[in-house]
Amino acid sequence: MWRQRGLSALATLVKTQGSSYRRPGARLLLGVQNEYAGTISGGCLEAEVVRKASWLVREGAVVKRYSTEFDDTAEIPFGLGCGGVVDLLLEPTDTPEFKALMCALEGAIAGDEAIVLTWLPSEGRGLARAVLTAKGDFLFASESLMESTLVHVRPMVMYGLEALPKEIFMERLVAPQRLFVLGAGDDAKPLVSMGAVLGWTMNILDCRAQLARPERFPEAENVRVIHSPSSDLQDIKRNDAVVLMTHSYEQDRILLTAVLPLRPSYLGLLGARHRTALLISEVSKKLACSIADCCEHIHAPVGLDLGGDGPEAIALAVIAEVQAVRMGKPANSRKLSPQDVESYLKEGGSALHLQALCALDAR
Repeated sequence: MWRQRGLSALATLVKTQGSSYRRPGARLLLGVQNEYAGTISGGCLEAEVVRKASWLVREGAVVKRYSTEFDDTAEIPFGLGCGGVVDLLLEPTDTPEFKALMCALEGAIAGDEAIVLTWLPSEGRGLARAVLTAKGDFLFASESLMESTLVHVRPMVMYGLEALPKEIFMERLVAPQRLFVLGAGDDAKPLVSMGAVLGWTMNILDCRAQLARPERFPEAENVRVIHSPSSDLQDIKRNDAVVLMTHSYEQDRILLTAVLPLRPSYLGLLGARHRTALLISEVSKKLACSIADCCEHIHAPVGLDLGGDGPEAIALAVIAEVQAVRMGKPANSRKLSPQDVESYLKEGGSALHLQALCALDAR
């Protein structure tokens, strides 16, 4: 979309205070006909930004602050429940800085990780940007940035020798999560679809050529037939996630033996507990490692215990567990307890405030 004509502005979330639906780095790309791609909130800010962004950036990039805290005196309160304050960087799309950022984002999707430094605009100072490779080589730098500035800031970024100045917004652009689904049965289809919706790079591999066909998995980036597990699976990296679901005991044993030593960040195994126990015991002997070591690196039964039945419910449970693991989150319920509500009220909320929010939600 960004290479097409008719773009007007790019909005980037650069700072949050309090509760926020999106994290810094979230973006919204706007077109001149009020069309847009991406999100910067739960839906409460998009309309306002789309309506005003094009004329706000007429003189160049600006940072605007929006509050999503409840305010019954405001004519149009934003959010009505997010309860935070966000700073948005709004920038025009006809600048070298914009193009450099878009190229860096494209590169990250293809696997070329990058670091983006943006000097936020303020009174008397316009936006400036530098893009570095993961190794610290500069790919782009605004003409307004002095060489001494770049030399000074590089060790801060690469080695964390000191904190970056507050006016610099730093992003590490990494490749999308890669999920390898070993098993191309019909129950793999919803798993691929859900992962693709999240923007993950989906890979389908199976020893059975009649199943591992691209037309069966149109949302997958890669569909391949496994001829030699010891070599065909070697491109699986530490940051990748893997799910074994061939429904074949022999295939699972061969594939698990090949994948387990690669130590992907997530390795899930579909199957009943007694079947998995037998698989792990046999694989541990083949790899000459302990059962405890195998169990430490295998999620089985695969997926969170969400309940439900059928391929879609299983796929949801698997995707949820992979997401929790990759974000370093415990897979526990976050349901509010009465004690939580009482605690929030004591910290500054009020029953009147909650009633007002409920009344607004009911409109």
